Amino acid sequence: MMLFRQINRMAPPSELRREVESVLDRFSTGLDRGLWPHTRVFPAMNVWEDGECFHVEAEIPGVSMKELDIYTSGNELTIKGQRKVLDGEALMYHRQERGAGEFVRVLTLPADVNPDKVEATLNDGVLTIVLPKSEALVPRKISVKRA
Repeated sequence: MMLFRQINRMAPPSELRREVESVLDRFSTGLDRGLWPHTRVFPAMNVWEDGECFHVEAEIPGVSMKELDIYTSGNELTIKGQRKVLDGEALMYHRQERGAGEFVRVLTLPADVNPDKVEATLNDGVLTIVLPKSEALVPRKISVKRA
């Protein structure tokens, strides 16, 4: 029995962008730099949206607010930080599974955000960012008048 597979020659641009971002995320794990040798991508994130905002949760245990920078520009969110390395002459690791050093994660959102209204909180190692969509993108109800 022969199986036939339909090939979609022109994938939608959004699907192509997701695939490229997925490949880049896997490529930028930090393995080549030795920063995060036991993780796929740091920090791990969940991203979702509701009608008016994008929401991002990132797991960053061991990173303090002082060592964290968050930037937005258009539809990009950048999270930069550093998890300090314990060092000292008498220090000898027996196991080192948690990465340390600097990290940068750039996330491309589906639409522009309003940078003046972005809010970020850090609680128990979880960074939560609320990014309101640009005013031009928020749906507005149009009132209908009698002609």
